[in-house]
Amino acid sequence: MDNNNIKLSPLAKTWILDLDGTIVKHNGYLIDGHDTLLSGAKEFLSEIPSTDMIVFITARTDAMCGQTERFLQENAIRYDHIIYNAPHGERLLINDKKPSGLNTAIAVNTERDVFCTVRFMIDSEL
Repeated sequence: MDNNNIKLSPLAKTWILDLDGTIVKHNGYLIDGHDTLLSGAKEFLSEIPSTDMIVFITARTDAMCGQTERFLQENAIRYDHIIYNAPHGERLLINDKKPSGLNTAIAVNTERDVFCTVRFMIDSEL
């Protein structure tokens, strides 16, 4: 795996995505009074297969759930779950490898308010 291209298996996946600064402008709902999708986020999310699960995680409180979910719905952003009230620190993903050797935990750090520039490609040999 290099930092610009990540090969993925053809298996269904779980996408765990931060919301503020990753999908939408960081604190845009506070600064601008509304959320704004980052350039490329909607297109990327729309290309995630329906067999994959999308989980958003955010430090936003439960009080923000109505506004947040309304924004996602108005922008036709599909998701399966949203986890609110997450701490502001690191987010750790720990998972076991498949017996075939397939790594099942992948983490990507992006610059704040710049949508992910990594390309994810299916490799049927994985």
